Amino acid sequence: MKHKTTNNSKKRTIGLMLAGIALSVQAQNPIISGQFTADPTARVFNGKVYLYPSHDIPAPEGQQQDWFCMADYHVFSSDDLVNWHDHGVIVDQKDVPWGKHDGYSMWAPDCVYKNGKYYFFFPNVPRDGRGFNIGVATASNPTGPFSCESQPIKGLMGIDPCVLLDDDGSAYIYWGGMGLRGAKLKESLTELDGEQKLMEGLPDGFKEGPFVFKNKGKYYLTFPWVREKNGTETLAYSMSDHPLGPWQFKGIIMKEHANGCWTNHHSIVNYKGQWYLFYHHNDYSPKFDKNRSVCIERLYFNADGTIQEVKSTMRGVGINKATDRIQVDRYSCASNDVQTEYVDTTDYFLGMDAMLKNKGSWIKYEGVDFASVHDGYVMVSVKAAENTEIAIREKSADGRVIARVPIIVKSGQGMFKRDLSNQWLTLTVPLSYQPQGTINLVVTCEDRPASIDWLQFKNRPKYFAPAQTQSISPDSEGFIRRWMMLEPIKQDVQSNVIFTDSYLDKAFNKTYFKGQMTALPKAGKSEKVGTQNLKWHALDSENFNVKLFRFAEKYGDQTYGSLFWAYTIIDCPKGLKNVRLAAGSNGASSWWLNGKQVLMLSGDRRMVEDDGMSARINLKPGRNILRVAVINGPGLSDMCVRFIDENGKPITNQYTITLK
Repeated sequence: MKHKTTNNSKKRTIGLMLAGIALSVQAQNPIISGQFTADPTARVFNGKVYLYPSHDIPAPEGQQQDWFCMADYHVFSSDDLVNWHDHGVIVDQKDVPWGKHDGYSMWAPDCVYKNGKYYFFFPNVPRDGRGFNIGVATASNPTGPFSCESQPIKGLMGIDPCVLLDDDGSAYIYWGGMGLRGAKLKESLTELDGEQKLMEGLPDGFKEGPFVFKNKGKYYLTFPWVREKNGTETLAYSMSDHPLGPWQFKGIIMKEHANGCWTNHHSIVNYKGQWYLFYHHNDYSPKFDKNRSVCIERLYFNADGTIQEVKSTMRGVGINKATDRIQVDRYSCASNDVQTEYVDTTDYFLGMDAMLKNKGSWIKYEGVDFASVHDGYVMVSVKAAENTEIAIREKSADGRVIARVPIIVKSGQGMFKRDLSNQWLTLTVPLSYQPQGTINLVVTCEDRPASIDWLQFKNRPKYFAPAQTQSISPDSEGFIRRWMMLEPIKQDVQSNVIFTDSYLDKAFNKTYFKGQMTALPKAGKSEKVGTQNLKWHALDSENFNVKLFRFAEKYGDQTYGSLFWAYTIIDCPKGLKNVRLAAGSNGASSWWLNGKQVLMLSGDRRMVEDDGMSARINLKPGRNILRVAVINGPGLSDMCVRFIDENGKPITNQYTITLK
């Protein structure tokens, strides 16, 4: 994995279309952000994975600055290996009665369940004496609170404890110190039961951090191993028919980290039928490998019980929900010209982005579940030049397009116009296609270079519902919510200041399609307007103000610089005299009743209810046709309308609304 460091400033979130903030989750490596985690021991308790890592911190004043520094332990839990919950500190060095309270040597731990209690094993430097001892803390819950035993395990000096609970209930402890050692534990798990043994049959070279597990009757002793002179640690393993050996060396589980990170440390666990390797790497501390972070990969066995070599990946494991923030820079695979780089070299926890350097560059992110997306749009964190475009596709680099993301980076008007080229933007676009099930996402560069950090799919609020066949009444405030709406007509509008009466007279009286002031087209009918092929939609608005911009997002291809055309039918059995039409619109609008213009709202409007009011008009007995046109430029668009009686009160129950 190649990292290219840059001096980028922190990302700015600028919503040129629609901005939002989401909490990130970690379905990719490393799995924990915001703090350093190392030496991960994973255990399955009560159907969840509990992670007990050590906790690297910057060395305080007075401590060796270029060495490992750990003062406490946290515990994390997850039921999907994607969302990890930090339960906080469970043991602090100040809690250890026999330990040195400023030793900063709380190295790799372990935790097991037996006798109705959780036993947490950890190394620490003693208050008196030299070297390391191994202590025990117990709790009735895997997240604590834990209480430390008053003394460490007698006769045991070393680091990195691991405990195996065998099928017959026997317990064995393994640790590093003058080689890898092991011993049986008494039923209490706080005392050795017999002599300790040096593990035999292991390769030459430095070894530490043993983790022992059992699979199909075979015992596996796994361990970090430096196999080359002046080398860094691999993860290796041996097998045996007995819990304390002798062992037969089998080979490598994971080779040395490519970036030269000196340590690796691990655990291996079966969760829901799949084996996983938990290990650490210094992704979030590329210049100092004493600050590590936990990663996960799937692990597989051969038919003879040997372990297949595991490759370190950025993607890791776990299925993302599409509504989670997806760090696509932690891709599963990519074209050869893609590079990753840190977003901010002053805060590596901000992560990385992926640079798509050429037309046709692509990154693939596997395993995204769209079950939670039903009417969606996508937010993308991107940096590119003006008028660049990326595409989000399904399955492959030439797969079906889910969304196209045009990078439009000119913001503002006139003297306030800003060029946001090559700055981090958060852009939001509608989906061209709604994926189903769990798929692989592919982001492609359609023309010029672009950098991508994350993307996230969201569901629109329910702005509209299909209109039903039966008639409805105005809402309790008299607002009309049922409309037959034409997909937006493109308009060359750069600024709403041009919406003078003369401009609007020309715009609203232009013939865009045949029968626009006489016909009552049905839902699904198409209209040819210039080069556009537009359809009519019969909809009920969920809000008193009809969200035209959201209608355009979902049904049209023109959200800004648009003219919206709509009609509804007012069935008024007895007729109504001397009423007024009260309307509001974001953008300018014109309102016609039975073919006659009764109100025009000109200028750069912001939607306010009853913003304009017609002269006194009459609703004739029977059917009345209300038409509206709204024109808008760079902003959002919506409208509202109701009828007001002679006393200035909304009319709510003297007519019905239909589209038949």
